[in-house]
Amino acid sequence: MSFDLKRAMRREFNVGGKEQRLRYGAGIAMLLVSVFLANIPLLLIGVVLVVTAKLQWCPVYSGLGKSSVDPGEPPPVAGDH
Repeated sequence: MSFDLKRAMRREFNVGGKEQRLRYGAGIAMLLVSVFLANIPLLLIGVVLVVTAKLQWCPVYSGLGKSSVDPGEPPPVAGDH
């Protein structure tokens, strides 16, 4: 399996509902911990997790051709973003 940079830049729905909730939870937890510890790398990781959860798109997943979307799961509504 190889990473395709051109495909990584194409936005597609590849983060499913279950993973979206996990990313929100982990991202918010990292943001809170980073504030108390004054840890910038942890803050950046938390921001990335929350943003990818909101967009339901992960550029790394796109580049690798992966998806955590369950079959039959509806795509996000355009007004959600």
